[in-house]
Amino acid sequence: MSFQDTKVYYDGSHYIAIPYRPPPGRRGVRMPEEEVTVIEQTDTGQENETDALSEIEGVSVPLADDCEEECAEAEVTEDIPVKAPTKPSVPRKATRRELFNELYQKLINEPKRSRRQKLIEGMRPYFKSEQATVEFVDINIERKQRNLISRRMRFSRKVNLHEFNYFCTFTYDGKLHTEQTFRKKLGICLSRFCSRKNWKYAGVWERAPKTERLHFHGIFYIPEGTMPGILYEKEDYNFNTHRRQTTVQNSYFNEHFGRCDFEAIDDKARMGDAMAYIMKYIEKSGEKIVYSKGLSMYFISDILDDDVVCRIGMEDQKLLLFDNFSCWDEGVYIGEVSPAVIKQLRKSN
Repeated sequence: MSFQDTKVYYDGSHYIAIPYRPPPGRRGVRMPEEEVTVIEQTDTGQENETDALSEIEGVSVPLADDCEEECAEAEVTEDIPVKAPTKPSVPRKATRRELFNELYQKLINEPKRSRRQKLIEGMRPYFKSEQATVEFVDINIERKQRNLISRRMRFSRKVNLHEFNYFCTFTYDGKLHTEQTFRKKLGICLSRFCSRKNWKYAGVWERAPKTERLHFHGIFYIPEGTMPGILYEKEDYNFNTHRRQTTVQNSYFNEHFGRCDFEAIDDKARMGDAMAYIMKYIEKSGEKIVYSKGLSMYFISDILDDDVVCRIGMEDQKLLLFDNFSCWDEGVYIGEVSPAVIKQLRKSN
């Protein structure tokens, strides 16, 4: 055995192995970040009588010296509406990273250059100098981009390693649910199908651009004979494309949640389109991808020298494998790589 306990993933075309490397030494203790005081910009509602009078059209406000004379000449008999005082905003504590994440989420749809400039302007009050603000913003923008790449990589490796047969969309009906109950109960429903009927899924929550209605896009593996309700075709009108369309819907999910669409994934091209459709919402909305339990990224196998095509990746740390390489588990031959053999091997994330 040349490479033992190797992590193997499928990139959509080839199997790639990552040889085992001992974990790094103990990391240094991460110091807690300094918290800063954040004061929300809200109206206090505290106005004096002069401010209240000035808002009334046609009422002149006398100066302090002339008040007695004016009051002696005439009396104001009209009721003067005065705003009820509200509680002043209470300062809250937060770290600079938390403030950056909040501001970044608000500006997520801005162009990159404009977003960077607004981030610098928003974080400037919490730093002593302009240079320190720019350095902090640039470091955290890089962190956000690195995290985005990692999430895309994790999603593609999980999906490519498993079998999926449907691309589904679930949209809630306001007569049946609120957004909170829809998100909660659909999650519970899918979780039970995964544990009881071996469903698998990976998807993301998203809002419609115009209506802002919450819905869920997901790639599903639904074993034969486990589909609840009845699948049927329905013809309706698509207001986005302004054309009539025929969709496949499910009676069970329509009854319990609202509209649903089921589209069969029967080739690699459609699978690639579905993956691209979901991945674009990672950056577009900032939502995290939701996975069913047990959806692994790698399987563990020992790799022989004869099964390695060449070394690839940064510093040649990865191995490109032949499409028919042999799978071994702790010195025991399992078989030539295939979905059935992969199911027998250990998994890892």
